[in-house]
Amino acid sequence: MNPAERYLLTFPGTPGAQAPQDVVEVTRTDTTGPGGHPVYEDETGIVRAEISDAGEVRMLASGGHQSPHVPVHAHPLP
Repeated sequence: MNPAERYLLTFPGTPGAQAPQDVVEVTRTDTTGPGGHPVYEDETGIVRAEISDAGEVRMLASGGHQSPHVPVHAHPLP
């Protein structure tokens, strides 16, 4: 199975704030992550994630002092 070129990552909103969920589009890079799966990043390069063929997501820090949140859902885009 070929991995998708793009995904939409949905992150939870702020608890108790009734804020909408954050949605970020990420595109496949030429890099592989620690699990051997493709790394995807947003256009700024700040949001980085390793996504397996099964849709499992591992968030990757793009700089120091980050503690990335795990998305609720990774949806492949055509």
